[in-house]
Amino acid sequence: MGAVEGHCEGAVVCGVKVGDKMDAAVEGESTIFQQLRVMVIQDMIYLVNVEEFAAYISWSLSPDGKQFFVDLEQDPPKMISIRDESSAAKELVSVQKLFSSVFTSECINCDALEGHGKDNRQSTESSSVEHSQVFEVVDLSSCIQNSQITIPTLNGWLLGYPVVYLFDRDHIPDAIYNLSTKPLHLFRVLVRRNSSQSNSLPLEELTSFSVPYDLSMDGRNEPWAEAFWVELQAKWERCKQVWRSMQMEVNECYPQAIAL
Repeated sequence: MGAVEGHCEGAVVCGVKVGDKMDAAVEGESTIFQQLRVMVIQDMIYLVNVEEFAAYISWSLSPDGKQFFVDLEQDPPKMISIRDESSAAKELVSVQKLFSSVFTSECINCDALEGHGKDNRQSTESSSVEHSQVFEVVDLSSCIQNSQITIPTLNGWLLGYPVVYLFDRDHIPDAIYNLSTKPLHLFRVLVRRNSSQSNSLPLEELTSFSVPYDLSMDGRNEPWAEAFWVELQAKWERCKQVWRSMQMEVNECYPQAIAL
């Protein structure tokens, strides 16, 4: 069983690929399934490891958080930290604090969602999982509908990108303009599955993100890129039963607003 996500054992999983041997996977990875919950934000659906996600949120809000942001509201874009004076950064911190009140290290605190629209305490039964495994569904769409933070910014943070595009709803045209007129570096983390046929299996993309070229001229030698790679390698050490090898590629690409 493999996963496409921001980190090898990261906070949020975007999609899960399940092989033919589902029963064996469920039996062997039952503790992993028990830790997963479904999170919905507008038209985005995530699988969340509650304990890992809670730790990630706490790290993001702590002084130790080393995530960087590209302020797309400025021309040219500027690399900033979450603690810089920025209305978009303040909006993101506000959303992070909401997430922190909902996702604790032990459970999902649905009471924290009261007053944020419709009842979010839903559950759905997965018919494809043995023993009628139940996944709680936490819909946070109504919680952020009045926030100025954009889905691309929120998504970049949820996926654990080391550099996240930061802009609010009032500056969407500025963000599109900046990414449509400036070259980018595309960072791709590729993995190869660990199996008896590993030599013939193709590389798969685990995660990818882009950064304006002028803010990442040293490519993978940028300090934040090196720190990200060290973190990934540490997580890969715990995933060797799934992934045989891992590598990071950095390529220059043309300006493209689709990077959002």
